[in-house]
Amino acid sequence: MVKLELDQVVMRRMKEDDIETVKALIKEGCQGTENRLVLHLLTRPLCLLLLATISSFLRCLLHSFILALLVPVFLVIVYLKFTMPRYTGVLGTSRACWDYVGSSYRGAQDDTLSNPYARISGKTLGPKKKAKRRNVPKEKEESGEWVDPERERVAGQVWLADWDGEVVGCVAREGERRSGVRRICRVVVGCWYRREGLGRLLVQSLEQRERETGARRVYAYVPCPSKAAEAFFRKLGYRLQGEGTYGEEEEEEERLEKAETGFLGFQITKVFFKDL
Repeated sequence: MVKLELDQVVMRRMKEDDIETVKALIKEGCQGTENRLVLHLLTRPLCLLLLATISSFLRCLLHSFILALLVPVFLVIVYLKFTMPRYTGVLGTSRACWDYVGSSYRGAQDDTLSNPYARISGKTLGPKKKAKRRNVPKEKEESGEWVDPERERVAGQVWLADWDGEVVGCVAREGERRSGVRRICRVVVGCWYRREGLGRLLVQSLEQRERETGARRVYAYVPCPSKAAEAFFRKLGYRLQGEGTYGEEEEEEERLEKAETGFLGFQITKVFFKDL
């Protein structure tokens, strides 16, 4: 584990040159998530009952207890692998993970999130390298595509934690679909920099920015088997949707923000929220 100096971390908007780095970071952070979700679905009581019923039927046809037991499990696993989004990293959004990452660099790339640790320590962050300007009109992408405000709004944003020129983490939020509501889709920290407070820094800095832009509530989508992610967001003051008693306004919010479901309608994500 590398000792991370949080007051020297620059949280900047992802640029086009960072896309491949962010893809690799998300892939690393999602490693094992898909398998845990498959195991979670297979161990649901209704799924176990269905598998047992199919196995009993196959037992009469195959005359082999082992084959009758393994065949339906194998077929269900193959089905889940093909139907489950690859590298389940951007939860709570219908956009494909890589499409989301690849399109979110559009817009004001020089933006940075405030780092409260830098203010506390009194240190100043190192000079920020300026991106090379391309000889293209401002209203055009490098590919010549028109970039209108609506497209940028729905593309979402990815913010990177840059420490001494190295991308050590990122936080992604979906584009604005409802006024005053934001959705955190993924928080990833490099394996060598975990348990250093970087995830907390990323989320809290993003919350501060969204608060300044007029957001009233932030949602976070967490995979069902991820106990560590649940504990992380609870420590940051998030509440699990559905806990406690709600008024009419809260019930309406719950209908608008629904957890994702998978095989046989089983829930595969949990929705956490926090009022800013």
